[in-house]
This record gives sequence, structure tokens and C-alpha cells, in this order.
Amino acid sequence: MNFITEPVGVAHFMVVGAVMFVSGAVCMATKRNALGVLMGIELVLNGANLNFVAFGSKFLRSTTIGLDGELIALFVIVLAAAEAAVALAIALNFYNNHTTIDVDHADELRG
Repeated sequence: MNFITEPVGVAHFMVVGAVMFVSGAVCMATKRNALGVLMGIELVLNGANLNFVAFGSKFLRSTTIGLDGELIALFVIVLAAAEAAVALAIALNFYNNHTTIDVDHADELRG
């Protein structure tokens, strides 16, 4: 029970990041709605960001160049914003054509 009374450290951030990552992966695997799948992808990316920041922390290693994890997390945030914009555009276009965003009805999108 000493783990609960410790001050917040790198291990706590890594546990929260892992929980976010796993819950996002479960959300992507179980949701049939395209927006639910997109929310799962965002959870996975945010869990990875939290672990990047935790691994770049000064508490994990004493010699660091400064913004290792934060810089990688910034790139992931930019990637997630671009992914969300493109995926929402595709989902809106699919809804306009088929009046549903159920991922099972996307069979005709094959090449």
C-alpha cells in the first residue's frame, strides 16, 4: 500500500497512460459507429502522449536535453488533429451518401 501514499511519479503517469491506451484499443475494437472508433483512436494517441511525456521526464533520467517527450507529444497532437479532420470529413461524406455511419455498411469503399 506504499504505492498509494507516494508522491506522484513517473510510474503513476505510465499507469494512467497504459489504462488510456488499453481503453482506447478496446473502444476501437468494440464500437460499430465510426465516431466511436474515432474516439478510441484519440484515446490511444492521448495515452501514448502521456507515456511520451512521462518517459521524457527529468525524474526518469538526470541527463536530458529538456523537451524530449513534450516535443514528440506535440508532433502526435498535430498528427491527431489532422487525422480527426480527415476522418470526420470522410464520415460526413459517407453519412450524406448512405444516411448511416455504421462501419459494417462500408463494404462498397473497397477499391
